[in-house]
Amino acid sequence: MEKFQQIVSTIDGWLWGPWLLALLFGSHLYLTVRTGFIQRKLGLGIKLSVTPDKGATGDVSQFGALTTALASTIGTGNIVGVGTAIAAGGPGAVLWMWLTGVFGIATKYAESLIAVKYRVKNEKGMMIGGAMFALERGLKMKWLGVLFAIFAAVAAFGIGSSVQSNAVSRLILENFKVKPEISGIIMMVLAGIVIIGGIKWISRVCEGLVPIMSVLYTIGCIIILVMHYKYIGPAVAEILKYAFTPTAMGGGLLGHTIKEAARFGIARGLFSNESGMGSAPIVAAAAQTRNPTRQALVSMTGTFWDTVVICLMTGLVVVSSAIANPNIDYSNGASLVNAAFGQIPYVGRLVLTFGLITFAFSTILGWSYYGEKSAEYLLGSKVIIPYRILYTITVFLGCVMSLNLVWDLADGLNALMVIPNLIAVLLLSGVIAAETKKYLAGNHIDDVDSTPIPLRSEIEK
Repeated sequence: MEKFQQIVSTIDGWLWGPWLLALLFGSHLYLTVRTGFIQRKLGLGIKLSVTPDKGATGDVSQFGALTTALASTIGTGNIVGVGTAIAAGGPGAVLWMWLTGVFGIATKYAESLIAVKYRVKNEKGMMIGGAMFALERGLKMKWLGVLFAIFAAVAAFGIGSSVQSNAVSRLILENFKVKPEISGIIMMVLAGIVIIGGIKWISRVCEGLVPIMSVLYTIGCIIILVMHYKYIGPAVAEILKYAFTPTAMGGGLLGHTIKEAARFGIARGLFSNESGMGSAPIVAAAAQTRNPTRQALVSMTGTFWDTVVICLMTGLVVVSSAIANPNIDYSNGASLVNAAFGQIPYVGRLVLTFGLITFAFSTILGWSYYGEKSAEYLLGSKVIIPYRILYTITVFLGCVMSLNLVWDLADGLNALMVIPNLIAVLLLSGVIAAETKKYLAGNHIDDVDSTPIPLRSEIEK
């Protein structure tokens, strides 16, 4: 197993080399320009996300699609992921993670737009879409769509299931001495009950769970920052300084290079907000929306809430706590975050545990849908039930796996999803720009797209 982990880590290091970081961050910048800095429409996107689009075609509400996507992105990446980024890349990783969120808003907008534009109906009349259909219908590159679907269907077992349950079981073991096997069984049963009901059950649970868990976790972060108000300025200074420090410094959080800060900041930023990965657009394609641009505006707000707000708060909490308490263990991301929240008397670790459990559980639900739809693209609707069962089992298996191996596998699979998805987004950037101009110029955002949505059987003929 140790040798296998070394092989996975080596492959992971190559996949997340400078070439992919440049491709990912460069795409964020390019799409920001190509969409006319769509980030300026963030307020409109937030407004549309809470405005029901009655009578529009789709399976779930726009808010339901957003909260399901948020449920998938607001997970361990916002807590443990930030901690591991800082532990591995230093405080400068927080800035790179934040910038990935700011510019990643444009990529999330772009990939969601083409997911809705090229979506189809299955034999049951349910919507199905994502990068695989954009590649197949928009670019006539079905072979690449198949590759994306394979990567996504397999990645769901890592980023969506085992990584989440692993982080929860470790935290519960550390704080409450509950064996991982017991935590795994409980999570597996609860997840299975919701997942078996499909996207409608998943979206309903996420609509109720996401706002509550986000608010409570944010309150916990604010309390710690208030406690450490004297260290917020120094923390910001450390983050800015070591994001661009070209040589390693000695000791504590500062023993890292700019390459490590950028690599782990961008990688964990992607793990958190998934902009460029092509995952969230799969549920965006199921949304009730009048036109692709409208849902794309709603979807892009997910990256804002996830990374620009929540990940930044977690980063500030961890770095300010590390400055205030130099004896904190810097080598382990989970312990780093746990120690930071442990400074809130009596309820600190309870808040963190509740946040991590709810974040992770909601991510497990959302990613089950992503993986299921990717598997359906490959093998048809007959695979849905077996996939749900296998996915639910991995919730338990993740609790008893090595944490390092789980994270390495998740990072590698994320990278493999990014490549075909960005090919679709970049080659269809002309379509994205045209659709954006069509519906946003002259305030036509409420216009109905007259293009019929085909049955999948029709495009396969």
